[in-house]
Amino acid sequence: MTEDEKKDNVSGQNDHGGEDPSPRISHLSEMYKDWFLDYASYVILERAVPALEDGLKPVQRRILHSMWELEDGRYNKVANVIGNTMKYHPHGDASIGDAMVQMGQKELTIDTQGNWGNILTGDSSAAPRYIEARLSKFALEVIFDAETTIWQSSYDGRNKEPVILPVKFPLLLAQGAEGIAVGLACKILPHNFNELIDASITILKGKKAHIYPDFPTGGMADFSNYNDGLKGGKIIVRAKIIIVDKKTLIINEIPFGTTTTSLIDSIVNANEKGKIKIRNIEDNTAENVEIIIHLPSGVSPDKTIDALYAFTDCALSISPNACVIEKDKPRFIGVTEMLKIATERTLELLKRELEIKKAALLEQLHFASLEKIFIEKRIYRDIEKSETWEDVLTTIEDGLKPYKKRNSSALLPARI
Repeated sequence: MTEDEKKDNVSGQNDHGGEDPSPRISHLSEMYKDWFLDYASYVILERAVPALEDGLKPVQRRILHSMWELEDGRYNKVANVIGNTMKYHPHGDASIGDAMVQMGQKELTIDTQGNWGNILTGDSSAAPRYIEARLSKFALEVIFDAETTIWQSSYDGRNKEPVILPVKFPLLLAQGAEGIAVGLACKILPHNFNELIDASITILKGKKAHIYPDFPTGGMADFSNYNDGLKGGKIIVRAKIIIVDKKTLIINEIPFGTTTTSLIDSIVNANEKGKIKIRNIEDNTAENVEIIIHLPSGVSPDKTIDALYAFTDCALSISPNACVIEKDKPRFIGVTEMLKIATERTLELLKRELEIKKAALLEQLHFASLEKIFIEKRIYRDIEKSETWEDVLTTIEDGLKPYKKRNSSALLPARI
């Protein structure tokens, strides 16, 4: 055996006569790189980040579409809605149920009935078989239109689902959104419904609008470093604390992102560490927040409030990160630009709906005119001489031919 043959014989083998593992490791790392990229793209596009066009994540869009399918004006058991949504969402009932409860708690697109939990106390909702839901009148008015919706096949190819819902409202800014993907996060804060409408009107007038978040839990907020909701901005949110007397404080509004339970826990921990001094704390929260803090004798209420803001969750910092999906790519965009895009999209959708309605009316008028001519000019008499179906069609066409130009002019938009 020559030296070259010996070299060829040992190539691909290690010192112990086995195969060299380095090619296999290299191949595995390339596969991991590709698979991880596919996984990251899937989580970003299909699960964690909402779309710019309708402001919805895929699971939210599928829930609303499923409820629209079931809509008959009556409440449906949430368990039934979840089951129907599983035709479109391949991630199990738990993820669908959690997303639906979160949407229901925002009281915008879903009309709820039963125990849907409490965003103030953090109490969870009842089981899906006990609670009911239907689409709100607002959702039926501004979210759905089959004729302006682009459809795609569901994951198993058996059904059709919307690519994007034709939402005629800045739904993303009204509801807010939060999600954590692979190497990417999204945190868009909720805004006031009426303020969004007023800001949209301002944009339609050609003026610049400014919008700031509005939290359902109340409280106070400092938006001086908001940065239009982009990454790098910061909001300081604080609870609203009232001095009842020298020994009693009441918290009746809490910071966004907390609950009365977590807030009380932070106050108790601060007391145990000696950061603040309290005698007792009560949680009387029902429809509204009411946390009563009893102070020991000789403790200043004003200094206690300062300590509560400094050492407990009565004051928190929130870092927004306005990230959305546009044309299958993540995009970082400020909330003002989001509102402008949503306003322009609403105009476009309304225009498209009117064009579709106009075309339907023109077609209706066209056939009504033909029917009128057919009767007035007694074209039906000529049909009696026809012996075949083809002759009938030819006779009708010949009879209407002199009136085609007149009928076309009658369908001009100016006559509508």
